[in-house]
Amino acid sequence: MANDADFYRNKLEQLRAEIIATNEDSQDSEQPVELDQQSIGRLSRMDAMQGQQMAQANKRRREQMLRAIAAALVRIDNEDFGYCIECGDAINEKRLEIDPTTAMCIQCMEEIEKRP
Repeated sequence: MANDADFYRNKLEQLRAEIIATNEDSQDSEQPVELDQQSIGRLSRMDAMQGQQMAQANKRRREQMLRAIAAALVRIDNEDFGYCIECGDAINEKRLEIDPTTAMCIQCMEEIEKRP
């Protein structure tokens, strides 16, 4: 398991570095939109506002992913990585390869999605 843990730790740290680099690159698109219709046209302003909203949504998704990565790294440190946080069963290796931040097996995830 130590080799697997090292593999997933490296994969998670690489993913975290990519997200942080993306955050640094996208700082410009988060600038406030100029609301003065005299300086820019109404449609240009609407486009800029839409672009700003999309940038904010992307930022929230990146922040959520960084939290998931941090939680996965804690599970590695606690030797809980690869086990479902709901039922304790092992998570399928292919599922972890696709998304190393996953914390639940498919069965528990489906059960949670069915809840109202």
